[in-house]
Amino acid sequence: MKNVINRTVFVVTMVAAIGLFAGCTNWHKKYDGLNVEHQNLKGLYENCVASLNTSSTEKAQLGQELNKTQQTMQQLQEQIRQRQISPAEATGFGKGMDVSFDPTAGTITVTLPNAILFSPGKASLKKASVAELDHVRSVLRQRYQGRNIDVVGHTDSDPIRKSKWRDNWELSAERALTVLRYLTKQGIKAERIRAVASGASRPIASNSTSSGKAKNRRVEIVVHMR
Repeated sequence: MKNVINRTVFVVTMVAAIGLFAGCTNWHKKYDGLNVEHQNLKGLYENCVASLNTSSTEKAQLGQELNKTQQTMQQLQEQIRQRQISPAEATGFGKGMDVSFDPTAGTITVTLPNAILFSPGKASLKKASVAELDHVRSVLRQRYQGRNIDVVGHTDSDPIRKSKWRDNWELSAERALTVLRYLTKQGIKAERIRAVASGASRPIASNSTSSGKAKNRRVEIVVHMR
């Protein structure tokens, strides 16, 4: 019972938090997901009311959470009736940023193409990329203080041939570390951030085309909301 309560509390908290940022990734999808949680919680509440073994405190807590899900669903319905807002706007990063929200994992991910950050085969930041990272850092400090952050480096599947790196794992690690070091120098707390190397292991497009490879070469800044 406690696991169901805790899971429902997290869903309500996450949806409400994203709602404060003026929107959501997909309001219809969020509504459907929350409605499932609401119906599960409603059934649990009805069973608890009928049970002689459930304490009045547990019944009261379930009743409160049931009301919260109902209120949040009503808010989502209103958003659906109004207008669709992009994930970048919803999370505060602004238009033009590549942002996604995963309610299951409880994460917000900002994706920065390597073409913006690095020259081919390099792990030092381009001067032009500083403004982009400063914007991300500003949003992280203003809206996501205290949240844990992963900086994840990704590459395409082409083997390393001409640059100094041993392999794509090393290249992705160094690029992730470069971004991490920049963010910590700009005020992101070191104990809240870590670098992760993914190499070519997590493609988001086919590596059989140049455009697909370009999409796979990226750095992701992942904010953990729980």
